[in-house]
Amino acid sequence: MDETSPLVSPERAQGPGYGLPGGAVRSPPPAAPPPPAPPASPPGARDRERQPLLERDRGGGSAAAAAGTGGVGPGGAQPRGGSAPGPGTGPGPAERPEREPRNDFPEDPAFAEVVRGAEAASERGIFPERIYQGSSGSYFVKDPAGKIIGVFKPKNEEPYGQLNPKWTKWLQKLCCPCCFGRDCLVLNQGYLSEAGASLVDQKLELNIVPRTKVVYLASETFNYSAIDRVKSRGKRLALEKVPKVGQRFHRIGLPPKVGSFQLFVEGYKDADYWLRRFETEPLPENTNRQLLLQFERLVVGVGWGHHCTGMEDSEWVVVKEPIIKLAAIDNGLAFPLKHPDSWRAYPFYWAWLPQAKVAFSQEIKDLILPKISDPNFVKDLEEDLYELFKKDPGFDRGQFHKQIAVMRGQILNLTQALKDGKSPLHLVQMPPVIVETARSHQRSASESYTQSFQSRKPFFSWW
Repeated sequence: MDETSPLVSPERAQGPGYGLPGGAVRSPPPAAPPPPAPPASPPGARDRERQPLLERDRGGGSAAAAAGTGGVGPGGAQPRGGSAPGPGTGPGPAERPEREPRNDFPEDPAFAEVVRGAEAASERGIFPERIYQGSSGSYFVKDPAGKIIGVFKPKNEEPYGQLNPKWTKWLQKLCCPCCFGRDCLVLNQGYLSEAGASLVDQKLELNIVPRTKVVYLASETFNYSAIDRVKSRGKRLALEKVPKVGQRFHRIGLPPKVGSFQLFVEGYKDADYWLRRFETEPLPENTNRQLLLQFERLVVGVGWGHHCTGMEDSEWVVVKEPIIKLAAIDNGLAFPLKHPDSWRAYPFYWAWLPQAKVAFSQEIKDLILPKISDPNFVKDLEEDLYELFKKDPGFDRGQFHKQIAVMRGQILNLTQALKDGKSPLHLVQMPPVIVETARSHQRSASESYTQSFQSRKPFFSWW
């Protein structure tokens, strides 16, 4: 992607760090005189912009917050390290920068309360419980009463993570490296895909994905390296034997892990259970209508809007009583940087359901079309995803542009399918499209895009 083609149009109000990895600010040429202060945003520029779901960076001081190990905590948490003090000076108690990431969500107090309950439970010895299904380390998180309140998936315990506790994936990676993983996905970014899927769901007002955000948690039951555990025990021992030395340690326990935290949904069962039951017990007309409307939201938001490459029947759940509700609970394989084109096609398993053959309803058209047909809405969605994805220490701007190009193509196909009255099955049969920002050596008032179709198909195709 061309470096001179920023993600956001120049006319839109931006934070000074937007468009560069980690929020860095371009420096002026060294030979130039002292640069003037950057021009202020035009009055009312932010008023024209839709309210984002994520707080945008406003100042250059946040440039270092997303880079290296001093990443920003969710909800605008302070970085672990600050700028170096001048010679002979040091930060006082009130000025000391906070080194630990914080779980602070001022825009979502209810979610923040749930996370605080999880932290309080760990302090009382009620630790998260590992989920033994799946190919990565994931955990049921409990509150102080022992009730399951969420699912936490640490970044370094993902299928590509160094501390993945599932030995089967390690064996597959060791013995069959050529067949390991999906080359269409950004490695070790599943936790961001989980949070990104929730963000898209909120923007589209679909209410299919349980609320998910990036959270920092520590627990004895997580899979830590031997070094981390030895260091933690040594610090605890030092605190007990030599309190004056132990009190100097910044942290006594195990280091917190960054990962996705998804609110737990109660009363749901795997979609496969209900789909088999619906085959033997036909639903009443009204109930079947509810199922169809929920299925459309699943297709639009999760299965297509951001191209989740792993939508099997076990990755969305259904609750039947008192009304039918669907929930997409596993979205770590979303946001690919290209359409699958190597070995497998990773088909959408829901495309074989009878509901996939029914044309999109007028309800879903009225809900989705006004949003995805609005360029400003799509641009705001891209900005929110940028603010989320750039928190990762390994964030790559070029890969992010590729992910956005695939998402734009999915939105283009979805828009056309809704306008033409097509069904979800017809939607997945449309040619894959990539919509990239056009290369330009001059900045213009509006962005232009280039559209291309993917001609290469996977070796094992399903159509």
